[in-house]
Amino acid sequence: MPYTHQGQHYSIKKPVISIAVNKLKVVVKDQSGSQLFEFTDRNESKAFLTLLCQA
Repeated sequence: MPYTHQGQHYSIKKPVISIAVNKLKVVVKDQSGSQLFEFTDRNESKAFLTLLCQA
């Protein structure tokens, strides 16, 4: 499922197996593998997680 957050495009396939968060880095593991997303501040990472959980 493609997501657009603050002008950047992300592609995550359902089902999401796990999500790991460490400050400004988020690792999402889905059926196609793991993807690392890096953000510049905590508000961006929190907004991305909110967007991910709502879908």
